Amino acid sequence: MAAKIDDPERHKSKMANRKAAQDAEVAGKTIEKGLLIVHTGKGKGKSTAAFGLLMRALGRGFETGVVQFGKGAWDTGERHAIDRFPGQVSWHALGEGFTWETQDRGRDVAAAVRAWAKAEELMADPELRLLILDELNIALRYDHLDIAKVVAALTARRPDLHIVVTGRNAKPELIEAADLVTEMTPVKHHFDAGVKAQEGIEY
Repeated sequence: MAAKIDDPERHKSKMANRKAAQDAEVAGKTIEKGLLIVHTGKGKGKSTAAFGLLMRALGRGFETGVVQFGKGAWDTGERHAIDRFPGQVSWHALGEGFTWETQDRGRDVAAAVRAWAKAEELMADPELRLLILDELNIALRYDHLDIAKVVAALTARRPDLHIVVTGRNAKPELIEAADLVTEMTPVKHHFDAGVKAQEGIEY
């Protein structure tokens, strides 16, 4: 059965009312601040979404930073793309791969500590407007870093600094501290059908 189509005048009246309500809601939002954003969940797209924000920030001329906690050995498309924005991105891939690849907790902890030290250094840079802490949630999940100290530092960030944290299994303390939390929920994934990770899509 075809959907009922409003006559033009009725539709125009409905949309005018909707616009008025939307405009009033938008006008009521007056706070401007640096956000703590968390991308978590089992679905694909957490880092992808973060790098989408990075591209938007670069388009606005922001100084930005990236610290990768788990992908140090990867040759990724996003890293090559960032090379086209010299001087706008401070990029630091300081992980040593997944914990099941290193199989050495001491190395994993040491890598996480190095990456967090770089993150704190970047957070102190007054010119930086956006910082992505890619896979920080994984380091926190495995207790490679002290969650209380990390959350305290993120909460005490400069008022105009946006920070994006990615990775599965975000800790409740981080979720509580965040301004925006998005959980990626898998509905269907090509990997389950035997499709391998592909250049330009996964990395």
